[in-house]
Amino acid sequence: MRPHGTVFPATRTIKVRPMLSLQGYGPQIWDGTLTTIELSLGSLALSFALGLLGAAGKLSKQPIAQMLATIYTTIIRGIPDLVLMLLLFFSLQIWLNELTDYLGWDQINLDPFTAGIITLGFIYGAYFTETFRGAFMAVPKGQGEAALSLGMNKNLVFRRILFPQMMRFALPGLANNWQVILKATALVSIIGLSDVIKATQDAGRSTFRMFFFSVLAALIYLVLTVLSNGVIKLLERRYAVGVRKMTI
Repeated sequence: MRPHGTVFPATRTIKVRPMLSLQGYGPQIWDGTLTTIELSLGSLALSFALGLLGAAGKLSKQPIAQMLATIYTTIIRGIPDLVLMLLLFFSLQIWLNELTDYLGWDQINLDPFTAGIITLGFIYGAYFTETFRGAFMAVPKGQGEAALSLGMNKNLVFRRILFPQMMRFALPGLANNWQVILKATALVSIIGLSDVIKATQDAGRSTFRMFFFSVLAALIYLVLTVLSNGVIKLLERRYAVGVRKMTI
């Protein structure tokens, strides 16, 4: 029994912050992840198109086309990506302003997302050029010649004969280039784009948990890479239909 009039101290509720709590930054990080995926896919599409054009130029019989494609790949592959990104990002807006002034149009401002796609697509288009050039050269010339002899035009030969076989040889290089593009999107955060890197850095600085949110960003990129590997395997099966696998 407690003595009459004894008052026990009030019980305090101790709140324990969970280690895995995002502290309200979950939606921001999710939006940043979606932005990273959209930026990667947009850059991939532009790189793919520029790679096909560059490969066509290098394999062309026209000296001017070969020279332009060679200059493009040599410059891009010889300068660090970060330096190119800064140069292209700031130059794009300047060139666009000069063009609109010359034509008498209103000024057009490039947002960081569009500028990021153009910059990454232009840079990695050079790497796609070499990948496609090697893949086209791996396709036996007799395939296209036989198709032409059957009455197919050049566009039909490309779509039904050359492109499917070229993709089978190009997929390993394309897979590598895609994963490099996916990770290179982290560099775009320096130009103000709210991607997953910027979102996690903002969360880390605000909550003083930089290590936790840096690890979270790394895990997000790892998950995206693993999912990409699954898609690439499906594409390899698609373009390897009817091809006998070699065993060693």
